[in-house]
Amino acid sequence: MATVALQQVNKVYDNGFHAVHDLTLDIADGEFLVLVGPSGCGKSTALRMIAGLEEVTSGDLMIGGRVVNDVEPKDRDIAMVFQNYALYPHMSVRENIGFSLRLAKRPTPEIERRVNGAAAILELGDHLDRKPGQLSGGQRQRVAMGRAIVRQPAAFLMDEPLSNLDAKLRVQMRSEIARLQHELAVTTVYVTHDQVEAMTMGDRVAVLKDGYLQQVDTPQVLYDRPVNAFVAAFIGSPSMNLCEAVLSIEGEGGTIRLGSQLLPLHPSSLAARPGLRHYHGRTVIVGVRPEDFEDAALAPAGRPTLAAPVSLIESLGSETMVHFGLDAPRVDSGDPDSVTETASEDFIGRFDPGTRVRVGEVHRVAVNAAKLHFFDPQTRNAIISV
Repeated sequence: MATVALQQVNKVYDNGFHAVHDLTLDIADGEFLVLVGPSGCGKSTALRMIAGLEEVTSGDLMIGGRVVNDVEPKDRDIAMVFQNYALYPHMSVRENIGFSLRLAKRPTPEIERRVNGAAAILELGDHLDRKPGQLSGGQRQRVAMGRAIVRQPAAFLMDEPLSNLDAKLRVQMRSEIARLQHELAVTTVYVTHDQVEAMTMGDRVAVLKDGYLQQVDTPQVLYDRPVNAFVAAFIGSPSMNLCEAVLSIEGEGGTIRLGSQLLPLHPSSLAARPGLRHYHGRTVIVGVRPEDFEDAALAPAGRPTLAAPVSLIESLGSETMVHFGLDAPRVDSGDPDSVTETASEDFIGRFDPGTRVRVGEVHRVAVNAAKLHFFDPQTRNAIISV
């Protein structure tokens, strides 16, 4: 086991494309760190640099305290699990799992012991003599994991290992991988574009956009205290509702104008974000998580409400997703060029399944004003301190 550290690491390709910008990360011994972000954000490039499959343009990359910028992949003491499993179709499960050990000319008894041990952990004992073509997708992914486990590496690197599986199997496998990593306590860097995977698996999550690290923290901190509108919109499913609003500060409270309607500015928001006082009379971006909207008929007494026409209802059994309109300009996905001047059905709330709202009708939607998020409309950074 080992620490992995990146200090101001950059990747610039020969054509001038700057894929990763000054990436600095310290991954603790035994930690499960997830790199997440949209396609093209640089997460797989960063992982490949750790693996030695991409050269580091500048900066220092360290594994176990030693700089490995110029160390060959085979000498970095890491094991990588790929998206496409990368199994040898003509070999049995036993041979696939033990391949790296045979290549390293380990004694046969040791190979058998390690392969059988990995197979027991991954519940592959009954499949050791089968070929990959005789296995399900989940079983093939377990074989790929077994091949990494038997090497007993300092670190695991996983590049979207579940993306080829169906939805149900992905849920099952992500819990198995998290459990396995916890049992083995091996430092793991895991790449995914799926923020649900990131939130449910990682000890910490690093969010990237356009090659820049946006925020790295525990899943709950990312959810509760995003540092900018991009992280706020990317983390959470469904995404945070973001719209433009105008603030008016009055003493220890004030109002928030969302289009033609007003919400009170909760005193706790102003106390936690004293920087809001500088936005009196100015436009800000307001963020509301879907669970902080509710059918006013079912919400706790005293919560402020907005009138909203309902455009779509999605009943999921344990909860109901309600799409509705507000005339506040909507801001999509933290993209500075994506303000929508009119928004008819862009807002979404996670309502109690007992709601009686109906499509096509205007309903009162309650807002948990104490849970609102605020961002500067130019920098897109969270408004917190003075």
